[in-house]
Amino acid sequence: MTTPAKAMNYIDGEWSWPTGAAAIKSINPADTREVVCETPDSPAAELDRAVEAAARAYSAWRRTPPPKRAAILRRAGEILAERKQQIGEVIAREAGKPIAEGCGDVQEAIDMAELAAGEGRRLYGDTAPSELPNKFCMTVREPIGVCGLITPWNFPVAIPAWKGFHALICGNTVVLKPASDTPLCGAEFVRALVDAGLPKGVFNLVQGRGSVIGEAMCRNSTIRLISITGSTETGCHVAAECGRTGKRASLECGGKNAEVVMDDADLDLAVDGALWGAFGTSGQRCTATSRLIVHEKVHDELVERLTARAAKLRLGPGIDPATEVGPLVNESQCRRVMEYIRIGRDEDKAVLRCGGRRASGEKVDKGWFIEPTIFTGVKRSMRIFQEEIFGPVLSVVKVGSLEEAVETLNDCAYGLSSAVYTRDINKALWAMREIEAGIVYVNGPTIGAEVHMPFGGVKGTGNGHREAGRIGLDIFSEWKTVYIDYSGKLQRAQIDTDKILEQG
Repeated sequence: MTTPAKAMNYIDGEWSWPTGAAAIKSINPADTREVVCETPDSPAAELDRAVEAAARAYSAWRRTPPPKRAAILRRAGEILAERKQQIGEVIAREAGKPIAEGCGDVQEAIDMAELAAGEGRRLYGDTAPSELPNKFCMTVREPIGVCGLITPWNFPVAIPAWKGFHALICGNTVVLKPASDTPLCGAEFVRALVDAGLPKGVFNLVQGRGSVIGEAMCRNSTIRLISITGSTETGCHVAAECGRTGKRASLECGGKNAEVVMDDADLDLAVDGALWGAFGTSGQRCTATSRLIVHEKVHDELVERLTARAAKLRLGPGIDPATEVGPLVNESQCRRVMEYIRIGRDEDKAVLRCGGRRASGEKVDKGWFIEPTIFTGVKRSMRIFQEEIFGPVLSVVKVGSLEEAVETLNDCAYGLSSAVYTRDINKALWAMREIEAGIVYVNGPTIGAEVHMPFGGVKGTGNGHREAGRIGLDIFSEWKTVYIDYSGKLQRAQIDTDKILEQG
């Protein structure tokens, strides 16, 4: 085993380990004997120190012309591209993703750098006619201030980029708290920004536990916005705390995504989509396919094909190029998923068609691996249908029509991603309108968002904001309305000029 790396804090342009701070060990989920890195269990005072640095840097950064900010982000993207394989391997070892998915994670950050850098020459506002003569009206974007970012382990480079690059291009300064399961990934992301020439204090990294650093973010009055990706329960807690201190909150929370397969669908394509959507990243995506809603005419054939394919998926360490399904990220997540499998077994009439066990074998014995698991006979009232599992577990529901399929899909507390497989354009367009979700795919899996399009969901998935795309700038900017009166005299708006004339 290699000597563990050190994933330190980065505050005010310096890498440091807080005096006296204990070490949190980041464990390789594919082989729990390996400590990938050690990171500080930082106290709340470290968060406050990082915020002070970000606040000092804010004035100069907000006045830096956006094209100059963009040049730094563009260079960060180039550095990430140069290091893609290296960082992809770190993701494979820390998060457990297959190496191809790890490199894909980095590619999303590269794409996001390109997108955000392009916005440096746009950041468009609006102009509008005035109701008065010789008067000009316009709006411009302004930064908010210090932004706190709380990011998860399942996309440990892409999600910091989604949030961080848009925050930076708008002129904000940032404090990032990455997941304690993937601290080295967070450090590698920040290192790319540092090496790209970002001024000190503009982007700060504080490692540690959410219960300490996340709570300190909520309490700190200098932070003006918190953007978090996490569970719905955690998101609601953060939103409540932000409400008490007057902060903005952007929540990207849970999902219970469904793929609908109609009787006219291309079944080969639908099976490919269900396999990738349900078992890619071991089901550990907020957009993962957790429910499969199938028309009764093709249900049995599709289930037969799907279970045969799922049983042949290759489990193993993410660092192995042959691996198709990696481990769960940690022991508690593994226990949680196994508990849901037990619940599924116990729920009335659900049938375990494949999987349902901790995986065994030479490549998987030392890690947190669970076999790809499929239940059929699932009813809408069952917990495995309604609750987010966040693991390689797929629940299959049989329906008799498209209307029933969409009603079944919508019968859920979440509304992030969805998919419909049909060859009938009329059915596709009707479903697209009726589905309650922030993302709808037609003849594609529920995973696979592109960075130039808005990302986010409805209902329990979030609080109405979107990440990525042009619309992702909105949460990180304020609108300022500007009026320029060049008439040379006092002009009174919102005055009843007819009444004035009568009085005169």
